[in-house]
Amino acid sequence: MGKDTIANIITSIRNADMDRKGTVRILSNNITENIIKILVQEGFIENVRKNQEGNKNFFVLTLRHRRNRKGPYKANLNLKRISRPGLRIYSNYQKIPRILGGMGIVILSTSQGIMTDRQARLEKIGGEILCYIW
Repeated sequence: MGKDTIANIITSIRNADMDRKGTVRILSNNITENIIKILVQEGFIENVRKNQEGNKNFFVLTLRHRRNRKGPYKANLNLKRISRPGLRIYSNYQKIPRILGGMGIVILSTSQGIMTDRQARLEKIGGEILCYIW
């Protein structure tokens, strides 16, 4: 059984958001770095720091939360893994799905690198659909 780094990123961010934790620590690699850059640009993550412990690098993410809210907690950040190691999902630029009518984003792995659905449509590039975020 192989490692699915994208699923690990998504799961750790989703779990920290549900537990109302302020920070998440994620192991650093190229895919992780590109996905985190997109999340920061789109405003889903507040801040990112890079830490090193021993010979391993980590990203420490600061999540956005609704502060001073009472009552039941609703998840602020929804992430869904689409393409996985057992089932790859590809799409051309014309058929990339729109999440909540354009309110959410789709993260794609293209020949030009990892990018959002808006960037892929502008550059007219299709690719593997990694995840949905709304």
